[in-house]
Amino acid sequence: MKKLLFVILCLFGTLPFNSAWSGTDTRIMVLGDSLSAGYGLPPESGWVNLLERRLHSKSTNYKVINVSISGETTLGGRKRIEQALRNNESDIIIVALGANDGLQGRSISSIYENLEAVILICKQHNVTPLLVGMQLPPNYGISYTQRFRDIYPRLAEDQQLQLAPFLMEGFGDQIEFFQVDGIHPTVQAQKKMLDNIWPSLISVLKSRQTQTPVTSKNQPDEIDTSTGLTQ
Repeated sequence: MKKLLFVILCLFGTLPFNSAWSGTDTRIMVLGDSLSAGYGLPPESGWVNLLERRLHSKSTNYKVINVSISGETTLGGRKRIEQALRNNESDIIIVALGANDGLQGRSISSIYENLEAVILICKQHNVTPLLVGMQLPPNYGISYTQRFRDIYPRLAEDQQLQLAPFLMEGFGDQIEFFQVDGIHPTVQAQKKMLDNIWPSLISVLKSRQTQTPVTSKNQPDEIDTSTGLTQ
């Protein structure tokens, strides 16, 4: 009878959150630039810190490791990803790089190749990548900004990755959410940045739990019954 009740609870997704993760740690690394390193913000107020707190509100079995560096480029990420993975055992990596490359006008092919190299190294280490899309302001020219923006969905399709929206999706044109430099988001914007990442991260967590291929489509209203997290 108890066994039957357990099966029913599993089917309807009503098991307590911790029962699905008991004794299992999920380690999430963030590889990014100043947008993820919390540039200009009070300590512990960046979106990565908010991510860890949100996950811990569901279960203490999550660990978030932030190896983001202000000014980081895709080439810099490519050079240090191997060591970062050796130093920090991880299950999932959020790759949020490319903005500095775009601002410096680096070639589209080099940005793509560097990001692809990072992704391939992650896969070699059995770490599931979550790619974060990047965008540039329109003053960089229509052709370059569009080609830059297209890097991310193209790479996600080529490597069968989950693609998260741009961190500043939905508020990038609202000056009140930026520091005086007009580039880096304020404390008030950090939750918005996390909310942009959250649905895609849930999809990756679900995919890893069920060992099924990750798709690039989000289902914001779905509840992940394997983790207990709501998108």
